[in-house]
Amino acid sequence: MKHEQKVCLTIAGLDPSGGAGIVADLKTFAAFGCYGAAAVSSITFQNTVQVAGFESQSAKTIRGQLDPIFDDIAVDAAKTGMLPTADAIAVTAAVLRERRFKNLVVDPVARSTSGFDLIDDDAVNVMIEELFPLALVVTPNIAEAERLTEMHIESDEDVEKAGRLMLGMGAKAVLIKGGHLNREKMIDHLFTAEGVEIFEGEKLASRATHGTGCTLSAAIAACIAKGADLSAAIRIAKDFITEGIRTSPMIGRGFPSLNHLLDGEKMFTERA
Repeated sequence: MKHEQKVCLTIAGLDPSGGAGIVADLKTFAAFGCYGAAAVSSITFQNTVQVAGFESQSAKTIRGQLDPIFDDIAVDAAKTGMLPTADAIAVTAAVLRERRFKNLVVDPVARSTSGFDLIDDDAVNVMIEELFPLALVVTPNIAEAERLTEMHIESDEDVEKAGRLMLGMGAKAVLIKGGHLNREKMIDHLFTAEGVEIFEGEKLASRATHGTGCTLSAAIAACIAKGADLSAAIRIAKDFITEGIRTSPMIGRGFPSLNHLLDGEKMFTERA
C-alpha cells in the first residue's frame, strides 16, 4: 500500500554545523512528515559562534540540481533561503517560472545571527524583481526588512510601513518577524492585500536562536504542502519554533540550534 507523503524542496545554503540552512530545513520537513529534497546554493563555513565565510555555487550548478528534481518529483511546496548572488537568485527564479511553481516561501536571508552578511548588494534588487512576484509569502526579520526597504525599523508603525512597501514591490504576502524588536512578546505581522494579521507568541530567554528563520520558513512550507492556508501555516510554524527553542539541546558554545526533533506532524493534525 502506498503511503502518500508530501514533498518539500529547499534551495538554500549548507550549514555544516547542522543548525541552519538546508540541514535545518530537511530536519523540519521530516518533523512534519514531509519528504525533503534540497539544492545547495552555497557552502558556508560556520558554527554556532560565527560565520567565517562561504563559497557560492554557480548558476549552472544550481540549475543542474533543480532541473532533475522537477523532472522526476512532484514538489508540493518549496522555500528559498541563502541565495548569495544575483546569478543564484536569477537562475532559481527562472527555473521556478519555467515550472510554473506556486507554493513558494521566500526567506530573504541577508545576515546571520552572529552579524555576518550573507548576500551581496547586487543581489537585493534581483531578489525583489525576480523572486518576490513568485512567492506565496516573503519572511524577513527586522534587519532583512530594513535592508530590503532601506528604512530604519524600531516601532510597529515602522513595521507596517515596511510591510506595505514590500507588498508594493510585488510580494503577495509579507511576514515581518518581530523577534529583534525589544518587547516582551514575539509579535509578527502578516501583510496581504486584505490587511494585516498579527501573531503573538511567547518570547523565551534563550540563546538557542541559530537557524530559527530557516526553520520557520521550512515549517510554513511544510504546512502549506500538507494543505494549510497561510495563516494556519504561520501559526503552527511559530508554535514549532517556540517549542523547539524551549527544548533546545543547547549544542555549541555560541547560539545553539533549536530542537528539530519535535512531532510537527502531530502539531499540524491538532492545530490546522
